[in-house]
Amino acid sequence: MSTTAQQAAALIDMLPEQDQSLAFEIIKKLVLAWDPDYTKVTPQEAAALQEAEKNFENGDYYTDRDINWD
Repeated sequence: MSTTAQQAAALIDMLPEQDQSLAFEIIKKLVLAWDPDYTKVTPQEAAALQEAEKNFENGDYYTDRDINWD
């Protein structure tokens, strides 16, 4: 979690419960305005995807045959 997100969470925790709900709804509205269908990739997700692609290219992955399904 970024420093800004941690600070926002700490500030929201200071509020009365009713106001916490309002703050949450405002944040949710901002996120939906930025990405209405939740398809944009965050910087953290982009880094995880890049790492996964690198691992895949290096042959570092599991197939369905590698998993014990029993």
